[in-house]
Amino acid sequence: ATVKNLLTGGSELKGITVKGWIRTRRDSKSCSFAELNDGSTRENLQLVFLAEDGDFSSALPRLLTGAAVAVTGDLTAAPAGAKQKWELRAKKAEIYGDCDPDKYPIQKKKTSDEFLRTVAHLRPRTNKYASMLRVRSELAFAIHSYFRDNGFFYVHTPVITGSDCEGAGQMFSVSSLDL
Repeated sequence: ATVKNLLTGGSELKGITVKGWIRTRRDSKSCSFAELNDGSTRENLQLVFLAEDGDFSSALPRLLTGAAVAVTGDLTAAPAGAKQKWELRAKKAEIYGDCDPDKYPIQKKKTSDEFLRTVAHLRPRTNKYASMLRVRSELAFAIHSYFRDNGFFYVHTPVITGSDCEGAGQMFSVSSLDL
């Protein structure tokens, strides 16, 4: 299930699995909380880890910002006054990829565009770029739908470039001479 589907759903669900990366984690005496995002929405899904629901002693120390995980549990209504309607009471956590929080460049603090250019593969994980990419996707879809609905076809034409990649310069030549 995606985070978006779970947060907009209308009922509690048992035994569901959600996959994504950890945005943040905090601990209290009796439980731990983590926020998970999978890119389907800007909102995060709160994960609740209670000792009575399973043994998370080996997983919790690895549930750090940036870690890729799959969490199985029950989607339940969040307590009154919570910022979201639903939360996932974890029963099982599987770590797909560990992440050293000291080396992971995207933290809660604001990150500059100049810095994000150095870690381009992580830009979609920031709220700013994720939102921009969603808008861009909707605009591209609307444009393509408009032209398709009006009888046009989308064609990938050859790209003319000054680079001679993979021997393409021998296939044909482009000249600015008036022949």
